[in-house]
Amino acid sequence: MARARTTWICQQCGANSPAYLGKCPGCGEWHTMVETIEERSQPARAVSRGAGSVALQSLKTVSPEGQQRIEVPIAEFNRVLGGGLVPGSLVLIGGDPGIGKSTLILQTAALLGDAEHPVIYVSAEESAHQIKLRADRLRVKGDHVLLLSETNLDVILGSIETLNPALVVIDSIQTVMLDEISSAAGSVSQVRECTSRLLQWAKPRDIPVFVIGHVTKEGTIAGPRVLEHIVDAVLYLEGERFHQYRILRAVKNRFGSTDEVGVFEMADVGLREIANPSEAFLEERSLTAAGSTVAVTMEGTRPILVEVQALATPTAFGLPRRSANGLDTSRLQLLVAVLQKRVGLGLG
Repeated sequence: MARARTTWICQQCGANSPAYLGKCPGCGEWHTMVETIEERSQPARAVSRGAGSVALQSLKTVSPEGQQRIEVPIAEFNRVLGGGLVPGSLVLIGGDPGIGKSTLILQTAALLGDAEHPVIYVSAEESAHQIKLRADRLRVKGDHVLLLSETNLDVILGSIETLNPALVVIDSIQTVMLDEISSAAGSVSQVRECTSRLLQWAKPRDIPVFVIGHVTKEGTIAGPRVLEHIVDAVLYLEGERFHQYRILRAVKNRFGSTDEVGVFEMADVGLREIANPSEAFLEERSLTAAGSTVAVTMEGTRPILVEVQALATPTAFGLPRRSANGLDTSRLQLLVAVLQKRVGLGLG
Protein backbone atom coordinates (compact mmCIF):
# COMPACT_ATOMS: atom_id res chain seq x y z
CA MET A 1 0.00 0.00 0.00
CA ALA A 2 1.34 3.41 -0.98
CA ARG A 3 2.16 5.88 1.77
CA ALA A 4 2.27 9.64 1.28
CA ARG A 5 5.08 11.77 2.60
CA THR A 6 5.77 15.48 2.46
CA THR A 7 9.12 16.75 1.25
CA TRP A 8 10.48 20.15 0.30
CA ILE A 9 12.16 20.27 -3.11
CA CYS A 10 14.30 23.09 -4.51
CA GLN A 11 12.96 24.43 -7.81
CA GLN A 12 16.46 25.33 -8.97
CA CYS A 13 18.56 22.22 -8.38
CA GLY A 14 16.07 19.54 -7.28
CA ALA A 15 17.58 19.03 -3.81
CA ASN A 16 15.07 17.76 -1.23
CA SER A 17 14.66 18.19 2.50
CA PRO A 18 12.19 16.75 5.04
CA ALA A 19 11.54 20.28 6.38
CA TYR A 20 11.43 23.78 4.94
CA LEU A 21 14.76 25.56 4.60
CA GLY A 22 15.09 29.21 3.68
CA LYS A 23 18.37 28.55 1.88
CA CYS A 24 18.78 25.49 -0.34
CA PRO A 25 21.70 23.32 0.86
CA GLY A 26 22.35 22.17 -2.70
CA CYS A 27 22.63 25.36 -4.77
CA GLY A 28 22.58 28.06 -2.08
CA GLU A 29 19.53 29.87 -3.51
CA TRP A 30 17.06 31.49 -1.13
CA HIS A 31 13.31 30.76 -0.93
CA THR A 32 13.28 28.11 -3.66
CA MET A 33 11.99 25.18 -1.55
CA VAL A 34 8.48 24.05 -2.52
CA GLU A 35 6.33 21.61 -0.57
CA THR A 36 5.64 18.38 -2.47
CA ILE A 37 3.56 15.36 -1.50
CA GLU A 38 5.01 12.14 -2.86
CA GLU A 39 3.51 8.66 -2.94
CA ARG A 40 5.95 6.10 -1.55
CA SER A 41 5.11 2.51 -2.37
CA GLN A 42 6.30 -0.58 -0.56
CA PRO A 43 9.67 -1.80 -1.87
CA ALA A 44 9.37 -4.71 -4.26
CA ARG A 45 11.75 -7.62 -4.38
CA ALA A 46 14.44 -7.30 -6.97
CA VAL A 47 14.04 -9.71 -9.86
CA SER A 48 17.22 -11.18 -11.24
CA ARG A 49 17.45 -10.83 -15.01
CA GLY A 50 20.01 -13.60 -15.28
CA ALA A 51 23.53 -13.55 -16.59
CA GLY A 52 24.01 -12.55 -20.20
CA SER A 53 20.54 -11.01 -20.62
CA VAL A 54 22.08 -7.69 -21.72
CA ALA A 55 24.32 -7.82 -24.78
CA LEU A 56 27.51 -5.77 -24.74
CA GLN A 57 28.84 -4.22 -27.91
CA SER A 58 32.28 -3.02 -28.85
CA LEU A 59 32.55 0.67 -29.66
CA LYS A 60 34.51 -0.20 -32.80
CA THR A 61 31.72 -2.37 -34.18
CA VAL A 62 28.91 0.14 -33.63
CA SER A 63 27.60 1.19 -37.04
CA PRO A 64 26.74 4.87 -37.55
CA GLU A 65 24.19 3.93 -40.21
CA GLY A 66 20.67 5.01 -39.40
CA GLN A 67 21.97 7.86 -37.25
CA GLN A 68 22.47 10.43 -39.96
CA ARG A 69 21.36 13.86 -38.92
CA ILE A 70 18.01 15.17 -40.07
CA GLU A 71 18.74 18.43 -41.85
CA VAL A 72 16.50 21.28 -40.75
CA PRO A 73 15.42 23.41 -43.75
CA ILE A 74 16.13 26.60 -41.75
CA ALA A 75 19.88 27.17 -42.16
CA GLU A 76 20.38 29.28 -39.02
CA PHE A 77 18.56 26.69 -36.90
CA ASN A 78 20.60 23.94 -38.55
CA ARG A 79 23.83 25.76 -37.66
CA VAL A 80 22.97 25.96 -33.95
CA LEU A 81 22.03 22.26 -33.82
CA GLY A 82 25.46 21.34 -35.19
CA GLY A 83 24.37 20.34 -38.69
CA GLY A 84 20.91 18.93 -38.07
CA LEU A 85 18.77 16.92 -35.68
CA VAL A 86 20.16 13.66 -34.34
CA PRO A 87 17.51 10.87 -34.38
CA GLY A 88 16.26 10.14 -30.88
CA SER A 89 17.59 13.38 -29.42
CA LEU A 90 15.67 15.48 -26.90
CA VAL A 91 16.07 19.23 -27.48
CA LEU A 92 14.90 21.80 -24.94
CA ILE A 93 14.13 25.32 -26.19
CA GLY A 94 13.64 28.17 -23.72
CA GLY A 95 13.05 31.88 -23.92
CA ASP A 96 11.01 34.75 -22.53
CA PRO A 97 7.23 34.78 -23.11
CA GLY A 98 6.36 36.17 -26.54
CA ILE A 99 9.94 35.92 -27.84
CA GLY A 100 8.99 33.49 -30.64
CA LYS A 101 9.68 29.95 -29.37
CA SER A 102 6.40 28.44 -30.57
CA THR A 103 6.62 30.42 -33.81
CA LEU A 104 10.06 29.04 -34.66
CA ILE A 105 9.10 25.46 -33.82
CA LEU A 106 5.82 25.63 -35.78
CA GLN A 107 7.66 26.94 -38.84
CA THR A 108 10.25 24.17 -38.49
CA ALA A 109 7.58 21.49 -38.01
CA ALA A 110 5.79 22.51 -41.20
CA LEU A 111 9.00 22.07 -43.21
CA LEU A 112 10.08 18.70 -41.78
CA GLY A 113 6.98 16.54 -42.14
CA ASP A 114 5.93 14.42 -45.11
CA ALA A 115 3.09 12.03 -45.94
CA GLU A 116 4.87 8.97 -44.57
CA HIS A 117 6.43 10.61 -41.52
CA PRO A 118 4.27 13.47 -40.20
CA VAL A 119 5.21 15.90 -37.45
CA ILE A 120 3.23 15.65 -34.21
CA TYR A 121 2.64 19.03 -32.55
CA VAL A 122 1.33 18.59 -29.00
CA SER A 123 0.09 21.72 -27.28
CA ALA A 124 -1.05 21.63 -23.68
CA GLU A 125 -1.59 25.40 -23.68
CA GLU A 126 -3.55 26.02 -26.89
CA SER A 127 -6.39 24.29 -28.68
CA ALA A 128 -6.08 23.04 -32.26
CA HIS A 129 -8.15 26.01 -33.46
CA GLN A 130 -5.79 28.48 -31.79
CA ILE A 131 -2.76 26.82 -33.37
CA LYS A 132 -4.51 26.96 -36.75
CA LEU A 133 -5.08 30.71 -36.33
CA ARG A 134 -1.39 31.20 -35.58
CA ALA A 135 -0.39 29.05 -38.55
CA ASP A 136 -2.62 31.11 -40.87
CA ARG A 137 -1.04 34.32 -39.59
CA LEU A 138 2.42 32.87 -40.27
CA ARG A 139 1.25 31.54 -43.67
CA VAL A 140 2.28 28.04 -42.65
CA LYS A 141 0.50 25.32 -44.62
CA GLY A 142 1.27 22.41 -42.35
CA ASP A 143 -0.10 19.71 -44.66
CA HIS A 144 1.83 17.05 -42.74
CA VAL A 145 1.54 18.48 -39.22
CA LEU A 146 -0.82 16.61 -36.89
CA LEU A 147 -2.14 18.55 -33.90
CA LEU A 148 -2.97 17.20 -30.46
CA SER A 149 -4.25 19.27 -27.55
CA GLU A 150 -3.64 17.17 -24.44
CA THR A 151 -1.96 17.48 -21.03
CA ASN A 152 -1.67 13.82 -20.00
CA LEU A 153 1.69 12.49 -21.18
CA ASP A 154 0.58 8.84 -21.14
CA VAL A 155 -2.33 9.70 -23.44
CA ILE A 156 0.00 11.70 -25.69
CA LEU A 157 2.53 8.88 -26.11
CA GLY A 158 -0.23 6.33 -26.61
CA SER A 159 -1.82 8.43 -29.36
CA ILE A 160 1.37 8.75 -31.41
CA GLU A 161 2.81 5.28 -30.80
CA THR A 162 1.81 3.84 -34.20
CA LEU A 163 2.37 6.95 -36.34
CA ASN A 164 6.18 6.81 -36.73
CA PRO A 165 6.52 10.61 -36.84
CA ALA A 166 9.53 12.51 -38.15
CA LEU A 167 9.42 14.85 -35.15
CA VAL A 168 7.43 15.35 -31.95
CA VAL A 169 6.92 18.80 -30.39
CA ILE A 170 5.80 19.25 -26.76
CA ASP A 171 4.56 22.77 -25.99
CA SER A 172 5.31 23.05 -23.14
CA ILE A 173 7.02 20.72 -20.65
CA GLN A 174 5.63 22.69 -17.67
CA THR A 175 2.02 21.98 -18.70
CA VAL A 176 2.09 18.20 -19.28
CA MET A 177 1.72 15.75 -16.42
CA LEU A 178 1.67 12.09 -15.36
CA ASP A 179 -1.25 10.64 -13.40
CA GLU A 180 0.94 8.56 -11.08
CA ILE A 181 2.51 11.73 -9.65
CA SER A 182 0.18 13.52 -7.25
CA SER A 183 1.72 16.99 -7.60
CA ALA A 184 0.40 19.58 -10.03
CA ALA A 185 1.68 20.15 -13.55
CA GLY A 186 4.80 22.30 -13.59
CA SER A 187 6.06 21.06 -10.23
CA VAL A 188 9.60 19.80 -9.82
CA SER A 189 8.52 16.15 -9.75
CA GLN A 190 6.24 16.44 -12.77
CA VAL A 191 8.78 18.26 -14.94
CA ARG A 192 11.57 15.83 -14.05
CA GLU A 193 9.53 12.66 -14.58
CA CYS A 194 7.83 13.87 -17.77
CA THR A 195 11.19 14.74 -19.30
CA SER A 196 12.64 11.36 -18.32
CA ARG A 197 9.62 9.58 -19.81
CA LEU A 198 10.02 11.46 -23.09
CA LEU A 199 13.71 10.54 -23.22
CA GLN A 200 12.96 6.86 -22.60
CA TRP A 201 10.32 6.95 -25.35
CA ALA A 202 12.42 8.78 -27.96
CA LYS A 203 15.77 6.95 -27.72
CA PRO A 204 14.75 3.42 -28.83
CA ARG A 205 12.50 4.79 -31.59
CA ASP A 206 15.07 7.24 -33.03
CA ILE A 207 12.46 10.01 -33.07
CA PRO A 208 13.70 13.52 -32.21
CA VAL A 209 11.63 15.51 -29.73
CA PHE A 210 11.47 19.28 -29.32
CA VAL A 211 10.45 20.40 -25.83
CA ILE A 212 9.51 24.03 -25.24
CA GLY A 213 10.19 25.32 -21.73
CA HIS A 214 9.17 28.38 -19.78
CA VAL A 215 11.83 30.56 -18.16
CA THR A 216 12.00 32.19 -14.75
CA LYS A 217 12.41 35.91 -14.12
CA GLU A 218 16.17 35.31 -13.94
CA GLY A 219 16.10 33.95 -17.51
CA THR A 220 16.73 30.27 -16.69
CA ILE A 221 14.54 27.30 -17.59
CA ALA A 222 11.75 26.90 -15.03
CA GLY A 223 11.93 23.64 -13.11
CA PRO A 224 14.73 21.63 -11.53
CA ARG A 225 18.29 22.11 -12.75
CA VAL A 226 18.43 18.38 -13.44
CA LEU A 227 16.10 19.03 -16.39
CA GLU A 228 18.99 20.50 -18.38
CA HIS A 229 21.10 17.43 -17.59
CA ILE A 230 18.46 15.02 -18.90
CA VAL A 231 18.04 16.53 -22.36
CA ASP A 232 20.61 16.31 -25.16
CA ALA A 233 20.59 19.99 -26.11
CA VAL A 234 19.47 23.24 -24.49
CA LEU A 235 18.75 26.21 -26.76
CA TYR A 236 17.79 29.74 -25.76
CA LEU A 237 15.96 32.19 -28.00
CA GLU A 238 17.07 35.65 -26.89
CA GLY A 239 16.23 39.21 -27.83
CA GLU A 240 14.20 42.24 -26.87
CA ARG A 241 10.50 41.59 -27.17
CA PHE A 242 9.79 44.92 -28.89
CA HIS A 243 12.77 44.71 -31.26
CA GLN A 244 12.88 42.62 -34.39
CA TYR A 245 16.12 40.65 -33.97
CA ARG A 246 16.31 37.27 -32.22
CA ILE A 247 19.41 35.23 -31.33
CA LEU A 248 19.20 31.43 -31.02
CA ARG A 249 22.03 30.20 -28.83
CA ALA A 250 23.04 26.72 -27.66
CA VAL A 251 24.19 26.45 -24.04
CA LYS A 252 24.41 22.65 -24.18
CA ASN A 253 24.73 20.32 -27.16
CA ARG A 254 25.88 16.71 -26.85
CA PHE A 255 26.13 16.37 -30.62
CA GLY A 256 27.62 19.71 -31.64
CA SER A 257 29.30 22.93 -30.64
CA THR A 258 27.87 25.38 -28.13
CA ASP A 259 29.66 28.31 -29.76
CA GLU A 260 27.34 28.79 -32.73
CA VAL A 261 24.43 31.23 -32.84
CA GLY A 262 21.57 31.72 -35.27
CA VAL A 263 20.24 35.18 -36.12
CA PHE A 264 16.59 35.76 -36.98
CA GLU A 265 14.32 38.71 -37.63
CA MET A 266 10.75 38.80 -36.38
CA ALA A 267 8.48 39.78 -39.27
CA ASP A 268 4.73 39.78 -39.80
CA VAL A 269 4.96 36.22 -41.18
CA GLY A 270 7.09 34.85 -38.34
CA LEU A 271 10.82 34.45 -37.86
CA ARG A 272 12.98 35.01 -40.91
CA GLU A 273 16.60 33.86 -40.88
CA ILE A 274 19.37 36.39 -41.52
CA ALA A 275 22.20 34.85 -43.51
CA ASN A 276 24.38 37.99 -43.24
CA PRO A 277 23.88 39.56 -39.79
CA SER A 278 26.60 42.17 -40.37
CA GLU A 279 24.73 43.65 -43.31
CA ALA A 280 21.48 43.76 -41.35
CA PHE A 281 23.05 45.37 -38.28
CA LEU A 282 24.83 48.09 -40.30
CA GLU A 283 22.06 48.73 -42.81
CA GLU A 284 20.85 51.97 -41.20
CA ARG A 285 24.25 53.25 -40.10
CA SER A 286 25.19 56.75 -41.24
CA LEU A 287 28.71 56.98 -42.66
CA THR A 288 29.09 60.63 -41.61
CA ALA A 289 27.78 60.34 -38.04
CA ALA A 290 30.16 61.46 -35.30
CA GLY A 291 30.92 59.12 -32.41
CA SER A 292 30.21 55.98 -34.44
CA THR A 293 32.56 53.16 -35.35
CA VAL A 294 32.38 49.55 -36.52
CA ALA A 295 33.79 46.71 -34.44
CA VAL A 296 34.15 42.99 -35.08
CA THR A 297 32.81 40.49 -32.57
CA MET A 298 33.07 36.71 -32.74
CA GLU A 299 29.99 34.57 -32.16
CA GLY A 300 31.28 31.02 -32.36
CA THR A 301 33.11 30.68 -35.67
CA ARG A 302 31.23 33.59 -37.24
CA PRO A 303 32.63 37.14 -37.25
CA ILE A 304 29.89 39.77 -36.99
CA LEU A 305 30.27 43.49 -37.64
CA VAL A 306 28.45 45.71 -35.15
CA GLU A 307 28.18 49.45 -34.68
CA VAL A 308 29.49 51.03 -31.48
CA GLN A 309 28.32 54.54 -30.63
CA ALA A 310 29.71 56.95 -28.06
CA LEU A 311 28.30 60.23 -26.79
CA ALA A 312 29.94 62.76 -24.45
CA THR A 313 28.07 65.71 -22.92
CA PRO A 314 28.83 68.19 -20.11
CA THR A 315 27.53 67.15 -16.70
CA ALA A 316 25.80 69.29 -14.12
CA PHE A 317 27.11 67.12 -11.30
CA GLY A 318 30.44 67.21 -9.54
CA LEU A 319 31.53 63.75 -10.66
CA PRO A 320 31.35 62.52 -14.27
CA ARG A 321 29.40 59.35 -14.94
CA ARG A 322 29.91 56.63 -17.53
CA SER A 323 27.06 54.35 -18.58
CA ALA A 324 26.75 51.66 -21.22
CA ASN A 325 23.87 50.03 -23.08
CA GLY A 326 24.48 46.63 -24.63
CA LEU A 327 27.96 46.40 -23.09
CA ASP A 328 28.94 45.33 -19.60
CA THR A 329 29.78 48.45 -17.59
CA SER A 330 32.71 46.79 -15.80
CA ARG A 331 34.20 45.78 -19.14
CA LEU A 332 33.77 49.35 -20.38
CA GLN A 333 35.68 50.68 -17.36
CA LEU A 334 38.47 48.17 -18.00
CA LEU A 335 38.77 49.17 -21.67
CA VAL A 336 38.87 52.85 -20.75
CA ALA A 337 41.60 52.18 -18.17
CA VAL A 338 43.72 50.31 -20.75
CA LEU A 339 43.32 53.13 -23.29
CA GLN A 340 44.31 55.73 -20.74
CA LYS A 341 47.30 53.78 -19.39
CA ARG A 342 48.75 52.21 -22.54
CA VAL A 343 47.59 54.46 -25.38
CA GLY A 344 47.62 57.77 -23.55
CA LEU A 345 44.08 58.81 -24.43
CA GLY A 346 42.71 61.40 -22.04
CA LEU A 347 39.18 60.18 -21.47
CA GLY A 348 38.66 62.05 -18.20
